Amino acid sequence: MRRRVVITGIGVINPLGANVETMWQALCEGKSGVDYTTVFDASRFPTKFSSEVRNWDYRTAGLDPEIWEQRGRHSKFAAGAALQAVADSGALETPIDPVRVGVYLGSGEGSQDFDAFTRIVTASLRENDIDMAKLLKAGLGLLDPKLEMEQEPNVPAGHLASLFNAQGPNANCLTACAASSQAIGEATEMIRRGDADVMISGGAHSMIHPLGVTGFNLLTALSKNNDEPKKASRPFDLHRDGFVLGEGGAMIVLEELERAKARGANIYGEVLGYGTTADAFRITDIHPEGRGAIACMRMALKDAGIEPQQVDYVNAHGTSTKVNDRVETVACREVFGEHAMSTPVSSTKSMMGHLIAAAGATEMIVCLMAMKHNVLPPTINYEFPDPECDLDYIPNEAREANCRIALSNSFGFGGQNISLVVGPCE
Repeated sequence: MRRRVVITGIGVINPLGANVETMWQALCEGKSGVDYTTVFDASRFPTKFSSEVRNWDYRTAGLDPEIWEQRGRHSKFAAGAALQAVADSGALETPIDPVRVGVYLGSGEGSQDFDAFTRIVTASLRENDIDMAKLLKAGLGLLDPKLEMEQEPNVPAGHLASLFNAQGPNANCLTACAASSQAIGEATEMIRRGDADVMISGGAHSMIHPLGVTGFNLLTALSKNNDEPKKASRPFDLHRDGFVLGEGGAMIVLEELERAKARGANIYGEVLGYGTTADAFRITDIHPEGRGAIACMRMALKDAGIEPQQVDYVNAHGTSTKVNDRVETVACREVFGEHAMSTPVSSTKSMMGHLIAAAGATEMIVCLMAMKHNVLPPTINYEFPDPECDLDYIPNEAREANCRIALSNSFGFGGQNISLVVGPCE
C-alpha cells in the first residue's frame, strides 16, 4: 500500500501579493497584476508590459542582506515563499532526521550575468567599439563568479536545502511552464515510495529581462496590447493575442499523511493524482488534437481513482495564446465528455500573467484555496466568446461553489504535460 501525501504548508511571492491571503483576495476580486515594465527599460520592445513582483523586499522575509543581496531574483522569490510555507506547516518544528527532509523545485535560470553583459555592450556601443575580443576581455573582468553561479536553475534548491537543513533528496527540473507542477508530482512520488517524509516543493522564476522578453517576442508568444496592459491577458477570449510574462515564487510543504496527523498538522488537501506525458510533436507547439494533454489528465485521474464527473474545478493552463487555449478546450471536452460543459474552468493567468516555471505551483495553491473557501476564481478580460472555446470559464467574477476536488493543468514548451489532482484528506 503506497504512502499517502498531504499538503501542510503554502507560500507565495507573486504579482498579486507577497503572501497567500493577499493573492487570494486579489484573485477573488478579479484584480490584475499587469502593468508597464519597470525591471528594465522596455520602451523599445514590441511588448512594453509584464506582471512584476512589486513592493516586496527580500529583507522583510528575514533574509540576511550580507548573504542574499547578490543572490538571484528567482532565488529570493523561492526563499521568501518557502519561509512562508515552512512556517505555515510547522513540519520542521517536530523532531525529524534531516535526511528525511528534501527539496524538489521547478525553477528557471537567473539573469545576472546577462545584465552585466548588457551594461558592457551598451558602453562599448557608445564608444563605437564592437571588437568582440575586447568585449569578452572586459566582460571577464567585470563579471562576478558568484553571479554566474546564480544563473544555474538548480541553485535555488541548493539554497533552500541550506536554509532549512534539508539533507534528503534535492533536485530541480526545468520543463518550462510545466516545471513546478512536475516538481510537486515527483516530490509526491518520493514520499510515496519512502525516500523522504517531508518535501519542500514548488518553483521560482523571473524572465522579465531583455533576453527573456526578446525570446518570447521572437516566438510571437507575447501579447502586444501596449495600450491596455491590464486587459492583455485574456485566456479563451476571441481577441487574445498572446500571454503576459510574469515572475514569482510558490512553495508547498508535502508531508507523509501519518506523520502530519500524528503532530496535529493543518492539512490543506491530499495530492491524489499525478500525470505526466509528452506530446512528442514540436518544441513550441502543443499537439493540435491535444493528445498529450488528454493522456496526461486521464493519467492523473486514474492515479487519483477519480472519475471525470467528480472534478469540481479545473485550473487551466490557459495562457491566452490562440492555439493553447483552443487545444486545451478540445482536451477538456475529450476527457470530461458529457460533463465538460458543466465543469467550471478558469485561468488565473488572466490576472497574474504567466509565471513560467513558477506557474504550476502557484496554481496548485489556487486550487487549495478554492477548496478551502468554496470559491472559484474567475477568468478576467473574458469579453468576446470564441466559438472554438466554449466551456464554462467562470467569466470575470469569482463564483461560490462547492469545491472538493480540483485538477490543475500545466503544459510546457517542449511538449511536456503535467496534471495534478488534489482533494480532501479522508
